[in-house]
Amino acid sequence: MAGASYAVLADRAVIAVAGEDRAAFLQGLVSADVRPVGPGRAAYSLFLTPQGKFLHDFTLAELDGALLLDPEAERRADLLKRLKLYKLRSKVTLEDRADRLAVVALFGAGALDRLGLPAGAGAAVPFGGGIAFTDPRLPELGARAFLPAAGLAGALEAAGLTAAGPEAYDRLRLSLGVPDGSRDMVPEKAIALENRLDGLNAISWDKGCYMGQELTARTRYRGLVKKKLFPVTVSGPLPEPGTPVTLEGKEVGEVRSGRDSAALALLRLEETAAAVAGGLPLQAGSATLVARLPAWEA
Repeated sequence: MAGASYAVLADRAVIAVAGEDRAAFLQGLVSADVRPVGPGRAAYSLFLTPQGKFLHDFTLAELDGALLLDPEAERRADLLKRLKLYKLRSKVTLEDRADRLAVVALFGAGALDRLGLPAGAGAAVPFGGGIAFTDPRLPELGARAFLPAAGLAGALEAAGLTAAGPEAYDRLRLSLGVPDGSRDMVPEKAIALENRLDGLNAISWDKGCYMGQELTARTRYRGLVKKKLFPVTVSGPLPEPGTPVTLEGKEVGEVRSGRDSAALALLRLEETAAAVAGGLPLQAGSATLVARLPAWEA
């Protein structure tokens, strides 16, 4: 693994939810348990449709009395609009802070140590005028930070982290089989459990009601998952997202995001179980794919 590095994630932006009802407001809307989130604890969560379909994913941390979310930058206006619909009489304020705060991935050998972070998912510490936290999805992803955009590089380099492009972080994400927002999950169609988000700490099964909770719970307890997201190794030209995946000429799924020789693919479990278990090749266009279970679920 490369040394301790950082990458500014320009495709993510920061929204702040402040006010005395901030935790209770979000608790009734998002899939994770918001109550433990504080100066020492972050979370990963989803905003779903009432029917339990994916809309947004984000990490969630607290800074200066506000709860900060990092949705996709190009889709943050949609999340803000949806949050405002449910504000009603809640004593909360909603603010786009993309002009002040940057979202940064911190990864590679020694990254957590340089930030003073333990390997436990979601552990958080103050850092650089903002907050840094071990990735609440998977510690192997390293850490994430919400930092003041001004002087960002200086704080990170003073901690011994080296600048890397977001491509380096993307390769790590893909190698681990972790989905990234609407690149991998179609809004209003994707289901959390098909994309293994339950294994990435996105869902609390005992917090009580939230938007989309009924369908999400039913999917789990009735065993209704027919497809799942898999990391795949690509031989040949990288297929475009949406390219059908076939096995012996039969369509069994489709490609999601990818980079170089790594990608994610959503595959039908019944038709591909033997191929995944035996490392047998699948086809996507003119490329050959070999799917595997993510190491964190194997």
